[in-house]
Amino acid sequence: MNKKLILLTATSLFVSVSAFAQTTAPAATGGVRWNLISAAFLLGIAAAAGAIGQAKGLAAACEGIARNPSAGGAIRTAMIIGLALIESLVIYALIIAYLLMTAK
Repeated sequence: MNKKLILLTATSLFVSVSAFAQTTAPAATGGVRWNLISAAFLLGIAAAAGAIGQAKGLAAACEGIARNPSAGGAIRTAMIIGLALIESLVIYALIIAYLLMTAK
C-alpha cells in the first residue's frame, strides 16, 4: 500500500513538471486580444440566454402546478431536469470561453 502511494506521488510529480513551464512572451503586445473579447461576449450571451430560458421554464412550471396541483410532482421533476440541462449549456459555454481565452 505504501509503495503504491509513493509510486503514484512520484509519477504525478514527474508528469506535472511540464505544466509549470514558462510561456513565451507575445510577439506584439500592442494589439487587440480578440480572443478575450469573444470569450466575454460568449459568456454574456450564454448567461443571459440561460437566465431567460430558466425563467420561462420556471414560470411555465408554476403555472402548470397552479392549474393542476395533483400533477405537481411530475411537473417539478421535469422542471428540475430541464433547469439542469439549461445550466449545463451555460457551463459548456464557460468551457468554450476558457478555451478561447487560452488560445494563441
